[in-house]
Amino acid sequence: MPKRTGKGFAFRPFSPKQKQLMYWWAEGCPYRDCDMVIADGAIRSGKTVAMLCGFFLWSLRTFEEETFILAGKTIGALKKNVIGPALQILRGWELPYLYVSSGDETRLEVGGNVYYLYDAHNERSQDRLQGLTAAGALADEAALFPRNFIEQMIGRCSADGAKVWLSCNPESPAHYVKTELIERAEEKRIYCLHFLMDDNLSLSSRTKDRYQRMFSGVFYRRFILGEWALTDGLVYPQFADRPERYVLDAPPPVQYAVVGVDFGGTGSAHAFTLTGFTPGMGEVVVLDEYYHDNRRDGVLSPKQLEEDFVDFVRRAKARYRVYEARCDSAEQTLMRGLAIAAAGAKLRLDVKSALKGPIHERIAFYNSLMAQDRFKICSRCTQTIKALERAVYDAKRPLEDVRLDDGSTNIDSLDSMEYTTEPVQNDILYPA
Repeated sequence: MPKRTGKGFAFRPFSPKQKQLMYWWAEGCPYRDCDMVIADGAIRSGKTVAMLCGFFLWSLRTFEEETFILAGKTIGALKKNVIGPALQILRGWELPYLYVSSGDETRLEVGGNVYYLYDAHNERSQDRLQGLTAAGALADEAALFPRNFIEQMIGRCSADGAKVWLSCNPESPAHYVKTELIERAEEKRIYCLHFLMDDNLSLSSRTKDRYQRMFSGVFYRRFILGEWALTDGLVYPQFADRPERYVLDAPPPVQYAVVGVDFGGTGSAHAFTLTGFTPGMGEVVVLDEYYHDNRRDGVLSPKQLEEDFVDFVRRAKARYRVYEARCDSAEQTLMRGLAIAAAGAKLRLDVKSALKGPIHERIAFYNSLMAQDRFKICSRCTQTIKALERAVYDAKRPLEDVRLDDGSTNIDSLDSMEYTTEPVQNDILYPA
């Protein structure tokens, strides 16, 4: 059980918008009779800190000995984005707490109130909420939740005076949070607050300028302007318009590199990608690739695939520091075969499962790198170059922001490339 250690939160002046979010429930506020608040808008706009302060002020002043829900897309994301700052805030307020960070009932206890942690990563996540009676809920990045989880969470908040607090960055304008909650706010007694970076007084002009340069197209509209914007057409328009801006004949000095592996079935391809990182994570460079089309070139046996993998890694290690491979976790048998083959060849390579997070986050990461001119690819990587030029959104799945995957384009090389950067993409975009 973690001890109560660490520094308190370094409070800075709150903006008028942040104060509205913190005190919308208080006596004299015209929105105090609402049952829910939704804070949406730009990244780094101060939504999370204001929501945490407001949620704990409200719950601790209004209830004693009650149960609350704290929800995130994953428990890891919840601990990083919500629990970490929440503990700092409580320490800053000099409030005692007990945080149980493992086990079946991960929770935070403050006074007599208990705040249980829940993940909302798939349709089955809502099952853990069934039977619970709560006095309130806080959902971080709620637009990433399955609809049934949000509905179940709202239904669980049945104590007298219960309120639900939702924060999110915008997604598709057809998203459930937009169409069924924000657009029907008056009918459903929801208080909506829209945030921009100017609502976060702790951001300097220089920092805001840097974030504005990080995105373009639909991601600029969503993450900077805070709009619920629809994806359309090319996934990587900057690359498709000017591939020569990103393609190199020779790579820059690379600090280390990671191998990504996407396994293909009979109708797709096996793809390996070697991605390098320059010192200080300044640039991401695609250094080498492997591509075997099972439809065109015949289906590989597991043994052939293992031999090709060993050859690829040997070539990579001859030029770069390479200690890790991230593989498509859907094919555990093939992944174990690669690990055994690498060990047998004495390659000293840690073969792990890819994280396989939300596709739209991976796409946004690479679009941001391109906007900042921090992405490069070697000219020898012809399959990946064509994949970046030709990738389009699936128009039939507007809520999911996914690439078209009907065999007409190569998404296998893109997946293997993304597996190499997922573990560090937030560190690259948002350095401490």
